[in-house]
Amino acid sequence: METGTRPTDTEEASTAQLLGKLPQQVSTLIRDELRLAQLEMREKGKRGGLGAGMMGGAGLAAMYGVGALIATAILLLATAVDAWIAALIVTGVLFVVAGVLALLGKRQLAQAIPPAPEQAIDSSRQDIADIKEAAHR
Repeated sequence: METGTRPTDTEEASTAQLLGKLPQQVSTLIRDELRLAQLEMREKGKRGGLGAGMMGGAGLAAMYGVGALIATAILLLATAVDAWIAALIVTGVLFVVAGVLALLGKRQLAQAIPPAPEQAIDSSRQDIADIKEAAHR
């Protein structure tokens, strides 16, 4: 060891001391990974709910669009004047709104799928790989 440097706890600790700390460290690691998984699942649930709500809004807007289209056809048949043009514009706007809501809802649902805590799983796999690597040294 060089002069002027302090040894770390792991350099001074014996194998028995390090093995004694192992259960506590594994327990802490598992608790942290479970906490991460809970947070990730909560976030995915929120995104899924938001996406489903937007898809429902898109369906509702599309229903109003169909109603407006029907009203447009009635007005067109009843009179061939300016009233049907206004109804046609409203129909177009409602379908645009439905399209935007559907795209936003699809994006939200895509972020919520698959409903697994991917970050926590990846982190746990990395932890296991690190522990195996350290055990082989």
